[in-house]
Amino acid sequence: MQELWKNKLRTFLSLFGITIGILCIIGVLVVVNSLERNITNEIKSLGSNTIYVDKWVYEGGPDYPWWKYVNRPNPKYEEMQEIKKRTPSAKFVAFNISTQDNVDFRGSTLSNVNLYGISEEFNKIQPLEVRYGRYLSDAEFNRGVNAIVTGNDVAEKLFGEAELAVNKEVSIRGKKALIVGIIKKQGKQMIGGWDFDQSIIIPYRFAKTLMNEFKSNPVIMVQGQDWLTSKALKDDLTGSMRAIHRLSPTKEEDFALNDVNDLAESISSAFVGMNIGGAVIGGISLIVGLFGVANIMFVTVRERTSQIGLKKALGAKKRIILSEFLLESAFLCIIGGLMGLILVFLLSLILTQALSFPVFISVANMLWTFGICVLVGVIAGIIPAYKAAQMDPVEAIRSK
Repeated sequence: MQELWKNKLRTFLSLFGITIGILCIIGVLVVVNSLERNITNEIKSLGSNTIYVDKWVYEGGPDYPWWKYVNRPNPKYEEMQEIKKRTPSAKFVAFNISTQDNVDFRGSTLSNVNLYGISEEFNKIQPLEVRYGRYLSDAEFNRGVNAIVTGNDVAEKLFGEAELAVNKEVSIRGKKALIVGIIKKQGKQMIGGWDFDQSIIIPYRFAKTLMNEFKSNPVIMVQGQDWLTSKALKDDLTGSMRAIHRLSPTKEEDFALNDVNDLAESISSAFVGMNIGGAVIGGISLIVGLFGVANIMFVTVRERTSQIGLKKALGAKKRIILSEFLLESAFLCIIGGLMGLILVFLLSLILTQALSFPVFISVANMLWTFGICVLVGVIAGIIPAYKAAQMDPVEAIRSK
């Protein structure tokens, strides 16, 4: 530490390369990992161990064969009842229809609000925490009462404060609806998802009077038993749906079973390339820092030649001299890495405020920083340390 402090400018310039290298590598990993985790969590929020029965396959790309699915029959509410009877492995089954429209309150209009018409078990698959008021009752589901639960943003935009919306009547497509509860604020989502903040939850039987069931993206949500894998649930559902649609063994399926876990896995695989690309970019920056540390270690060895000779004359073995300089080189890189980590932390705070998702530094990223710094330190210091260890003590002392 005294040697580093004595040569402040030289130390800073050597550390700066390592700092920038760590900033590049860990910074990219932090942003990519945070992005991946947020998107994955949003996908998993669609329901754990849940299969979505739809006519569309949930995958994109330029080669998406939409013409293959467009003429398939839409899922029906009656099919939900059949799935419950035919699939013992299904723990909860819910039906959902959805659209977007305006919501009015005393002359104030809110546009593009998500309207979800749901059945009774939807809240079992998609748990909703109500902050003000209450959730929909079984009687309201059974009778199709015009009771609704709104998202936090919908309530705030219409009433100023979310809690003021409880027990107020709004107009949806010309029909009155009573707000009985407000969903706790969920926060912004990157890939859409349910976006409950901008949504209204409506009992299915009342929702049928507001929208055309077959033109409102009908979907059946099936959550498996806790002990069952999603793959096993998917296999059971395939048999149930083929029986419900009365398909012969040779006939192609006219429905899609979309597994939430498959979507999460595909997202994770897509981020592998991004992590590799970021590591390569940061690695190039780190190589520059490596040469800077190697240079300062050569200078250090030359400055301490007489000290090295004195130590060896007093009995210090080669491995002791080698270890001393390798530890110093590694320590130098660790200091640079810590500086880079501090910059990454500051960057994460800035990005969290600027972007719509939290950016965080995981323990794994911290361990990566420490490991990379030690590795770079050893590589940068190995040649200077080896030369120091091989010095002849007499010649080294005379060099003073």
